[in-house]
Amino acid sequence: MGRGTLRIYLGAAPGVGKTYAMLSEAHRRVERGTDCVVAFVEHHGRPRTEALLDGLEQVPRSEVVHRSALRTEMDVDAVLERAPAVALVDELAHTNVPGSRNAKRWQDVEELLRAGIDVISTVNIQHLESLGDVVESITGVRQRETVPDEVVRRADQIELVDMSPQALRRRMAHGNIYQPDRMDAALSNYFRPGNLTALRELALLWTADRVDEYLQQYRGEHDIRTTWQARERIVVGLTGGPEGRTLIRRASRIAAKGSGSEILAVYIARSDGLTSVSPKELAVQRTLVEDLGGTFHHVIGDDIPAALLEFARGVNATQIVLGSSRRKTWQYIYGPGVGATVARESGPDLDVHIVTHEEVAKGRGLPMARGARLGRARLVWGWLVGVVGPVLLAVVLRGMEDAPGLANDVLLFLFLTVVAALLGGVRPALASAAVGSMLLNYWFTPPTHTLTVQDPENLVAIVIFFAVAVAVSSVVDLAARRTHQAARLRAESEILSFLAGSVLRGETALDALLERVRETFAMESVALLERSSDVEPWTCAGSVGPAPVARPEDADVDMPVGDNMALALSGRVLPAEDRRVLGAFAAQAAVVLDRQRLVGEAEQARRLAEGNRIRTALLAAVSHDLRTPLAGIKAAVSSLRSDDVAWSEQDQAELLEGIEDGADRLGHLVGNLLDMSRLQTGTVTPLIREIDLDEVVPMALGGVPDGSVDLDIPETLPMVAVDPGLLERVVANIVENAVKYHSGQEPVHVAASALGGRVELRVVDRGRGVPEEAKESIFEPFQRYGDAPRGAGVGLGLAVSRGFAEAMGGTLDAEDTPGGGLTMVLTLAAAPGGARVDADLPAQVTS
Repeated sequence: MGRGTLRIYLGAAPGVGKTYAMLSEAHRRVERGTDCVVAFVEHHGRPRTEALLDGLEQVPRSEVVHRSALRTEMDVDAVLERAPAVALVDELAHTNVPGSRNAKRWQDVEELLRAGIDVISTVNIQHLESLGDVVESITGVRQRETVPDEVVRRADQIELVDMSPQALRRRMAHGNIYQPDRMDAALSNYFRPGNLTALRELALLWTADRVDEYLQQYRGEHDIRTTWQARERIVVGLTGGPEGRTLIRRASRIAAKGSGSEILAVYIARSDGLTSVSPKELAVQRTLVEDLGGTFHHVIGDDIPAALLEFARGVNATQIVLGSSRRKTWQYIYGPGVGATVARESGPDLDVHIVTHEEVAKGRGLPMARGARLGRARLVWGWLVGVVGPVLLAVVLRGMEDAPGLANDVLLFLFLTVVAALLGGVRPALASAAVGSMLLNYWFTPPTHTLTVQDPENLVAIVIFFAVAVAVSSVVDLAARRTHQAARLRAESEILSFLAGSVLRGETALDALLERVRETFAMESVALLERSSDVEPWTCAGSVGPAPVARPEDADVDMPVGDNMALALSGRVLPAEDRRVLGAFAAQAAVVLDRQRLVGEAEQARRLAEGNRIRTALLAAVSHDLRTPLAGIKAAVSSLRSDDVAWSEQDQAELLEGIEDGADRLGHLVGNLLDMSRLQTGTVTPLIREIDLDEVVPMALGGVPDGSVDLDIPETLPMVAVDPGLLERVVANIVENAVKYHSGQEPVHVAASALGGRVELRVVDRGRGVPEEAKESIFEPFQRYGDAPRGAGVGLGLAVSRGFAEAMGGTLDAEDTPGGGLTMVLTLAAAPGGARVDADLPAQVTS
């Protein structure tokens, strides 16, 4: 049985119609005779979605008991037993109740697919794992339920369910998404026009990238090499010369004329590393193209026009931007040039732009060949073997009574030539061939002791010896060079792979990168220096190793990064070929430094914004929430002190009660403000000790009306390690909040239970509840959910409670109450040992 297919309806936000579209597709398939069932669909009380469930077979759900509550989940076994052709599974990113078959619903879907069942599912863009941080920065809400991107990318079909923000907000206002009591809060928070527009753009871009992947895959499977101009992709060919900036800006202007255009700058280096490019200039061009929204690529290729065209066709480019040649007129004897060759061989599917610039015909330095780095000792030995070796060999052969013969003599001299090539390269080998041929002619070819050759066969032998010696030495030298170059390129590729990986991982440790530079190049110290302008002194942004230099001029090696930054190395002088890799390190160091500073500035800006928000909220609290009880107290006191009215004892008691209530409210508000101030400054120091919950929780219920709370704390619970004072404040705040918003007939339920090494205290109310996207925002300072009236507090109770809970090593989270309402879950650490000690027994027994 083959694997089933997966179709996903992707939406930008809740309510765009993913489930509606999925159910509509199911009805169409049922009408065509397809065996289609509903494995799990949640209509969320939306009447139009619920109406579409009629006429579709629904597989009964499984029931799971978790934390004394009955939950329902998709019954995977029942769906597998039913074995339909198509199964509808809503909310792909859903987290199953603990105790279910799988932890996540997408894992349930994988089982159905492996069983050969086609699945149609839904997911919102904010639930993709890779976009969690982006969505949180946009909406301020962290998505707890996510699905790996790869699961969605593997889908056979992805259909975007799109809707404009204005239409979605109208649908919300008409009551088609949330109940009326949740509508206003949703529209003013998560469903703001800016949030919805940003989420819509994320969904469109992600879907466009997926379409591009499909296109690339199709082109690869069908070996399509021509360009399909689905959208403009502009490749900029860089040489590392100063004209590169002009080309990049010109390509950016071309891209700006068409929506969705993409810029790809590519630098092609020869495989042997022969290049005269400036690392500083290449780093500047990389930064420029990235600032303009493009990407930079480094490609290896000996045939530059062919490599450029291969890259352009590989990325499905539509245009290539090249600069006019910097060659002088006489240099065209080497060939027509890269631009002319690319234009001639590009074909009809690629447009080639030749851009003029200020460096045209000014000439360019020809790359200088670099020999293998054999070392001084090997060169000396090569020359000794190549020049002295043949002389010694001739002396030895002349001293032998039985000469081995001319053929063997030639082979022995040829062996020395090969050894000279292996040790010192081609020059000692050529010298060895020349010396050997002369000695063979003088000592071993009749007539001896002359440079004439009597026998033509001997002349042929000497000529062949010389030719073979030259050929063998050239091949051996070339092989040695290639071996050295291959080893070097392998080392460079590993280093550049490390740098690329650090960029993808977002690593921001500057010291770690500088230490890697020091280790790679065997240096004593490495420093990243910068200055604000050409006349300012250099400052050290980061360094490793002893005694780093303070100026680039004092370093053994300095690598410029831009105009006012340099990487300075001390220890030894590097060969020229190492500067290419060093330039990559320097560019990455500058990027890491900028990233660190941006992170610091963002954190500082966040703190300033938080401080401004707190100050604004404090002013609002002082102007209204603090003045309201003060006004009540003032009015009551003025009434009591008035001589014009004779107050009865009952009236005086009511006025005094009003004064007491106002003072209590003031005390509560001021206490919360002080607590939040302590949390913001990090001065909360809990005094942890072991205590029973039933000693603290009842004391925290003093501020709520009698009969409003139902308490259930088993005596068998283990003790908890907490600060009793902080715990009392936490419990009091969350219970008072629950009583305030509780709308049911039965009281608020407060229950405790043990789970492993933790103890959970659950405060359950039957109020209107809080939507999933707002569950985190209610714990932020000065946040009052929904349409809470003024005077109901400054919105600090839950923020203070979570802060105190985390200070004690616990957590405070919000969950939906089954049947409606909100449940606050306070999780605390059980005391070591965990056993509860009865009050009438000693804690220890000694014998």
